[in-house]
Amino acid sequence: MSLSADESLEEATIEDLYEQLETLEETVDTSDERTEVRRTMRLVNRLSHNRAMNSVITRFTGKDKAEAFVGSVVIGLPMLVEGGVMEIGTFLATRPAFFVANLAMAVALVVGILYVADFREIQIHNPYFGVVPRRPVWVLGIAFATAAVLMTLWGRVAWDEPWLDLCQVSVVFTAMAIGGSLGDILPGESEP
Repeated sequence: MSLSADESLEEATIEDLYEQLETLEETVDTSDERTEVRRTMRLVNRLSHNRAMNSVITRFTGKDKAEAFVGSVVIGLPMLVEGGVMEIGTFLATRPAFFVANLAMAVALVVGILYVADFREIQIHNPYFGVVPRRPVWVLGIAFATAAVLMTLWGRVAWDEPWLDLCQVSVVFTAMAIGGSLGDILPGESEP
């Protein structure tokens, strides 16, 4: 099968490429050219069987949760010791609309990294209530819990002023949510 110029590249498959190479192999003139075409066919064959290239992430397993946790910690840890976090949190506490905007930005960044940025193809399976994807819910929840626990454990928040402390945690949470989403998807899909 040969692809016409009008066919979209998105519709082309590895099999189409392989067929094009087979046709090319029949039409080349020298044995060196045939050898080169066969070498390219072997490369295409290896690429088509490469799991990393073809993997579609569908499940969200315990290992994925652990990867999201590690990603949260790796990216968010420097934020825990940064004094500016407390200042930003205080700023957010005096401007609730900015606090809400910060949370919305964190959610948008996670959804963007998981589904829009196209690092990996991720399919939504078995969403909560039929509409809410599980992966971002877990990534955001893990990031928030990690931020709250570590900030409490390290004495960054005492929870004596809950609103202020929540706003300060939300700053670290934003960074941890980004790290969690990257930590989850970059290694690929985990086996159950």
